[in-house]
Amino acid sequence: MLLQRNKLGSVRPPKRCRSDMDSTSASDIVIIHGNSHPDLANLVAERMGVKSGGCSVFHKTNRETMVEIGDSVRGKDIYIIQTGTKDANNNIMELLIMAYACKTSSARSIVGVIPYLPYSKQCKMRKRGCIVSKLLAKMMCTSGLTHIITMDLHQKEIQGFFDIPVDNLRASPFLLQYIQESIPDYRNSVIVARNPNSAKKATSYAERLRLGIGVIHGEHKEAESDQVDGRYSPPPNSRARTISVSVGVPEHPQKVKPPLNLVGDVNGRIAIMVDDLIDDVQSFVAAADVLKENGACKIYVLATHGLLSSDAPRLIEESAIDEVVVTNTIPHEVQKLQCHKIKTIDISILIAEAIRRIHNKESMSYLFRNVTLED
Repeated sequence: MLLQRNKLGSVRPPKRCRSDMDSTSASDIVIIHGNSHPDLANLVAERMGVKSGGCSVFHKTNRETMVEIGDSVRGKDIYIIQTGTKDANNNIMELLIMAYACKTSSARSIVGVIPYLPYSKQCKMRKRGCIVSKLLAKMMCTSGLTHIITMDLHQKEIQGFFDIPVDNLRASPFLLQYIQESIPDYRNSVIVARNPNSAKKATSYAERLRLGIGVIHGEHKEAESDQVDGRYSPPPNSRARTISVSVGVPEHPQKVKPPLNLVGDVNGRIAIMVDDLIDDVQSFVAAADVLKENGACKIYVLATHGLLSSDAPRLIEESAIDEVVVTNTIPHEVQKLQCHKIKTIDISILIAEAIRRIHNKESMSYLFRNVTLED
């Protein structure tokens, strides 16, 4: 291409047409994925009009993880789609190795798209354990990730464990839309919190739908937040002469939870329980029995992540729950074959839009319109 000269004799570079800029920008995006959720990765790539990158992730006979990236990633923006499943440890190792492989191959940026972050429930000190989600965050930052996209963290404060930007997307608009469009006579519903800890999320849903709220108090088993913590062990008796024998550290009174009971009225109405994760469904089944005893005509359970471990499909099928609605952040096709009550909402469009905005350096505030901290 010939160079043009201006009146002063200096060389002026040729102008680039917009189509060339757009094609160059689109070619800089590379989407790769591991073995955790290839269906979601293909949906996101299809919505963006980008072919999923040639990345092979497999395990050797000794169960070591091997990663082979077929295409060049030098100077490109890499988006690794890898969610957490019941095989969480392998999912994490696949993500770390893929990120490090891209880092050593001179990728410009490496964004981890992790719809469900594993170990997110271990974000508090328990007994003499550790905060595992903090350790996981350090490992991800060290592996080469420069940005994290996730959805509905178990605790919003987990974002502070990372030394890189974290975008915590929300699935509440999809769940609210499902309630309005797919639940008949949803105006006759009550949003129910399965326990007092989820009352804020239930209140947020109820206020947007202009519905009432109910809270189930008490537990049929010991909750995670009430496990015995070793930090509360009483100190040994001191024999120092400066301390009186009659003075000591008062003992913490033991918390005794009452049996399950409902605060609110669901008689003749539709009960909708909302939460961020459904894993062990025994607590949901017990709450559904309480709602049924109090006259609820139908019972729905809505959550962002449907892990549905162990024999959850069988328990749901035999319970008083009429429908369980989860998003496709975690693959659960096998569970759906075992239980016809499980329904899925596709959230790939939200992830694709987040990737597009980050790549084009656009504001992410559009995806958080009318979103509150309680969502």
